[in-house]
Amino acid sequence: MAQARSFQTLIGLSLFLLLAVLCVGRAHAQDAEGWSVCNETSRIAELSTGRQVGNDVVVEGWTRVRPGECRVVLQAPLREGIYFLYGRTSRAHRGGVKSWTGDYEFCVDSQGTFSVETPPDCAAMGLEARGFQPVTIEDRTSWTTTLRETQQWNQQNAMAAGIQRLLDDAGIESGAIDGYIGRRTRSAIRTFLNDQDLPGDTTDTQLIDYLEQIAIERARSIGLTLCNRSNNRVWAAIGRRRGEGWESRGWWSLAAGTCERVVDQALIETSHFVYAEMDTPDGRKRIADGNEIFCLSQSQFAILGRENCAANFYEDAGFVETEVPADGLLIYEFFERDFEFMETEEPL
Repeated sequence: MAQARSFQTLIGLSLFLLLAVLCVGRAHAQDAEGWSVCNETSRIAELSTGRQVGNDVVVEGWTRVRPGECRVVLQAPLREGIYFLYGRTSRAHRGGVKSWTGDYEFCVDSQGTFSVETPPDCAAMGLEARGFQPVTIEDRTSWTTTLRETQQWNQQNAMAAGIQRLLDDAGIESGAIDGYIGRRTRSAIRTFLNDQDLPGDTTDTQLIDYLEQIAIERARSIGLTLCNRSNNRVWAAIGRRRGEGWESRGWWSLAAGTCERVVDQALIETSHFVYAEMDTPDGRKRIADGNEIFCLSQSQFAILGRENCAANFYEDAGFVETEVPADGLLIYEFFERDFEFMETEEPL
């Protein structure tokens, strides 16, 4: 494909798929001093903030905010003006990491706590670029930003929905995610506490923390994870059986040296297929020796079937067959040696 894909565009699509919005408003008098973020979604949020210091923007992360919880992400005194916020969901949640994002690109360390004055080249510092949303703060003492989903939870309902989602993420059936702790959810909670030998008086916040850890451990043992072992950004897609037919999905943006879990359910014991393109200083490359044809699109896609791609206004591409998953788990690694220049690209 001659046209390069925009990392910022893909991040924006991730936000759209999450169906979440970012709302900003003045804090109430009883709220803690500083810039607070209230999480009225059913997912655990991990937040990074940016603030102007002289001519630079200092970016810090991560602050973890449970569903239904408010946390101060920046202490008072504040200055009136523009700040920046980026958020991602916990790796515990099924469906992959989703983002709250915007158009201002800064560097983050995706692996751990950090504080950095944004350098001109993120990759050169071992960091990754993320799109931040501007937040205008108009009070020096306190300000609140609220994360919301299209389902309008209040804080109590958001916490209940978060518990229900995490029960599902941990593999414990609890019914619909509706924000109400009913008989079925209470039964699921008791089952979890008994199985983990936890006390019956475990608080909701403790329960969320326990469930997150179990869900993260469970996620590591199943699904399809793609890893980029090269020094360049890789754009990846997958093909696999879907019921009696086939499907292809993409794109996942893999920064150098990072991994992404792209399927978070136990895999069937049959080969899967991968396709990838790599951005290099000398031009765009694609994965070599791909002999299995699937359909793909230049924008984010989920396509059923693998025949008549052009007739359906898609492109066809050669995907590489993987090994058969073992116990529902498969990790596929992309190396520099796996790629070749595309026909429309020539080295500079």
